[in-house]
Amino acid sequence: MDADGSPPWRPPTRHEVAAAAGRGLVDVIGPGLRVLFCGFNPGLYSAAVGEHFARRGSRFWPALHGAGFTDRELRPWERAELLRQGLGVTSLSNRATARANELTAAELVAGVTGLAVKVERYRPRWVAVLGVTAYRIAFVRPKAALGPQPERIGPTRVWVLPNPSGLNAHFPLPALTAEFARLRREVDSQTPSASAS
Repeated sequence: MDADGSPPWRPPTRHEVAAAAGRGLVDVIGPGLRVLFCGFNPGLYSAAVGEHFARRGSRFWPALHGAGFTDRELRPWERAELLRQGLGVTSLSNRATARANELTAAELVAGVTGLAVKVERYRPRWVAVLGVTAYRIAFVRPKAALGPQPERIGPTRVWVLPNPSGLNAHFPLPALTAEFARLRREVDSQTPSASAS
C-alpha cells in the first residue's frame, strides 16, 4: 500500500476489466471466523485486480466499519487484517460478471454446496449472505427476508444482509450500515465459552 492509502495496483484499463469476465477470486477465509460474508459473485473490476469489493467507492468496506465490525475502514487488499478481525469473504459463484443478474439460478443453487464445504472446513460462527435476492434463489427460500434465517449450514448460523452494490438503490449507505450493525450486535452478544474449541 502506498503511504497515501492508494491501492497497490494501477487502475485496470477498460480492456482489462472486460477481459476479467469469468475469472475468479481467492477466498479470504480461515478457521474460527466471526462472520464469513458471502456475495453473489465477483464483479469484473474486482476480478481484474484480484481483490474482493475492489472498486473505488465500494460500500462494503464503509458499511463494515460503520457497523463496528472493524476498528477502521479497511482496504480491499488488507486480507490479513480482515482475517485478524475475525472476518472473511467468499462468493456463491466464483465467475466474474458485469452484473449479478448474469448468473443463472442453477449457478447460485450449486454455489450453496461449495459454500457448505467451506463452512464445514473453517467453521465460521455466522455466514452473512449479501443480497436477499441471491439468498432466495440459491437457498430456494422465495419468501426469505433480511436478518437471521431459520436454517443453518452445518453448525453455522445464516444471516441475510442487503447487497452492498451501489446499484442497490433501496439501501443507501446509512441504511446498509444499520443492517450490518444488526448482525454485528448479534455476533457480539454470542461470546463463545472459554471451553469452546
